Amino acid sequence: MSFTISDDLVHATGMSQGELALEIALMLFEKDKLTLGQASHLAGVSQFQFQHLLASRQIPVHYDVSDLEEDVETLRKLGQLCLL
Repeated sequence: MSFTISDDLVHATGMSQGELALEIALMLFEKDKLTLGQASHLAGVSQFQFQHLLASRQIPVHYDVSDLEEDVETLRKLGQLCLL
C-alpha cells in the first residue's frame, strides 16, 4: 500500500518531502507505532543516524528489560558474554 501526500499539503508545511517524512517517522516511533528499523527507513536515514536524531530531540529508544534479557541470552549463545 502506498500513501501519497499532495504537493499542496507538503508545501503548506513549509518542509521538503524529506523533512516531512522525517517528522512523521519520529512521531510514529515516539508513539511506538514503528520500530527503529521501520522509522529510519521511512525517514530515509540509517538506524545510527535516526538514533542520533532521537537523542537530539530527547526521544527515548524503546528498550526495556525483556529486550535486555533477549540481548544477554543472544550474547551467551554466541559465546560473547563475559560476566565479571
